[in-house]
Amino acid sequence: MAIKRNIIVDNTEVPFKASAAVPRLYRLKFGRDIYKDFSKLQKSVKDGNAENSEMDIESLEVFENIAYIMAKHADPDHVPDSPDEWLENFNTFSIYEILPKLIELWGLNIETQAESKKNLVQLTGK
Repeated sequence: MAIKRNIIVDNTEVPFKASAAVPRLYRLKFGRDIYKDFSKLQKSVKDGNAENSEMDIESLEVFENIAYIMAKHADPDHVPDSPDEWLENFNTFSIYEILPKLIELWGLNIETQAESKKNLVQLTGK
């Protein structure tokens, strides 16, 4: 079950979607593992505080790519085919404001998938 949520980016409401398809879409587009990248981002941002951050250029690009894939997944007809084109729609795109919301959305998706598996086990007895 996919979870979709609108997040304000540069005073614009942008839909983002998390589902089981996101890791595959991310891997196909960027050749990377979204689980490892999310984990690394969480560690480097540290409480959403720019002063405590250990953010490097690669982490910023990974964040932009994750945000792009989740936005493209939510609204494929209106999000361009490249992250660069998509980012051109915004004046600012703060990792410290948006990443915690994307992590929360991703967490809700994982929680929903775990609950579905738990219910399946209860139904099948396996």
